Amino acid sequence: MEEVRRQKRELRKEIRASLKHLSDNEITAQSHQVWERLFALPQYQKARSVGLFMSMPVGEIQTDYALKQVLRDKKALFVPRVGLDFELYDMDLVLVDTRDFSEESGDFYSKWPRNKWGIPEPPMECTSVAKRGDIDLLVVPGVAFDRLGSRLGQGKGYYDRFIASIRLGQEEQHSVKPLLVAVGLTPQYLGDERVEHCQRTVPVSHHDFEMDLIITPTRTVVCKTPMEH
Repeated sequence: MEEVRRQKRELRKEIRASLKHLSDNEITAQSHQVWERLFALPQYQKARSVGLFMSMPVGEIQTDYALKQVLRDKKALFVPRVGLDFELYDMDLVLVDTRDFSEESGDFYSKWPRNKWGIPEPPMECTSVAKRGDIDLLVVPGVAFDRLGSRLGQGKGYYDRFIASIRLGQEEQHSVKPLLVAVGLTPQYLGDERVEHCQRTVPVSHHDFEMDLIITPTRTVVCKTPMEH
């Protein structure tokens, strides 16, 4: 277990260093390419509800455009809230009140508090929290991903705990919700090097959830199968 933690720390350093070489314009362009791929998915088009993270100010795929598009598409939008102190809270996904959004008013989250990473979060008076079955498609951030759906997060475990709380116990159902769609910029996908041998390029622990799909600016990967589009 300690060896896996060490491998994760080293890979985070490596990927974060690679991301620093991307200009703001490159991040913006790659982000739009990812979102266009997401919106083209039949699974997205059929989804009535979407969970979508709010991006950090720098060093990450940008979500402003995607957040607004989900609301334009008349889907229920859930966004994360972990609290202003990352060390003390588990994560909820909170339903966005559509009355707070219009094309004229701009960002619906402009007056929301920001946590220590500068990410806006729904205020505590927003109480419509996602329960099991409420989210059809969950867009998952991360530091790195590989061909088999392995995901390296930021190291706090918020998404894995949240996914466990709403997805476990559905094994006998025909349709497991939510569909887990990871998104990332070009340096974050490590899936091609060892595809032939089906080896993981991202270290994982027993509690880490595998993704169903991975979207990068240039590919949409259906994990755990040889399909790639």
